[in-house]
Amino acid sequence: MAWNLKSDRPIYSQLIEHIELLIVSGIYPAGSKLPSVRDLAGEASVNPNTMQRALAQLENDGLLYSQRTSGRYVTEDVDQIMKIKNGLAQGLIKEFIENMENLGYDVKQAIQLLERTIEEEK
Repeated sequence: MAWNLKSDRPIYSQLIEHIELLIVSGIYPAGSKLPSVRDLAGEASVNPNTMQRALAQLENDGLLYSQRTSGRYVTEDVDQIMKIKNGLAQGLIKEFIENMENLGYDVKQAIQLLERTIEEEK
């Protein structure tokens, strides 16, 4: 999954969101070990200090934990991962609704269009 970082928002926040996405999508499943700070920073093309700060925040949030000598791991708390996943999904839904309203659709019309589109895709 590409690290498409944009200049319109703080890089630190985008790193957190991207790592959350990697976790909830199963790329880094519950209990798995993350690559080193340096490796992740290299993949994302960011300063290792910025990556370290993002990982520290994810630890504070309970999504990651550290083993002193062996690195960082994804929490094994599946409920915590689902909470993050649902939060990300709700953010996407809110963004979708805002975009549809900008096009002149109300929520009901947007849902109907979404349902039609899903049917056409089947």
